[in-house]
Amino acid sequence: QLRLVESGGGLVQSGGSLRLSCAASGFSLDYQSIGWFRQVPGREPEEVLCIGPSGRKDYYVESLKGRFASSRDNAKATAYLQVNNLKPEDSALYFCAAGRFPGCTNKPHKLEDYGVWGQGTQVTVSS
Repeated sequence: QLRLVESGGGLVQSGGSLRLSCAASGFSLDYQSIGWFRQVPGREPEEVLCIGPSGRKDYYVESLKGRFASSRDNAKATAYLQVNNLKPEDSALYFCAAGRFPGCTNKPHKLEDYGVWGQGTQVTVSS
């Protein structure tokens, strides 16, 4: 079946860094836009950024700009999210989503805009 599996999360102290991975199985990422989302208890999933099939990148959370960076390796069917200088307020469940449409735009998407998403990896930042 088609699925995405995230990994790389964990407990980290303030100022630390992590690299999250999003591995696809059952399909190719070649023509997919990939969105990274975060979710905290009581809130709807929030798209952090989007990376398009041709490398377009859109960032949706001002406080994360300069600290979060996305990349992709289509040959490995894997996308990455590098998170640096982490702060306690960054703590959330992070997950990826993939879809051929609608693609990256200058505004964040809803999770359901994508065709498939993973269960997420927890990032917890301690003070």
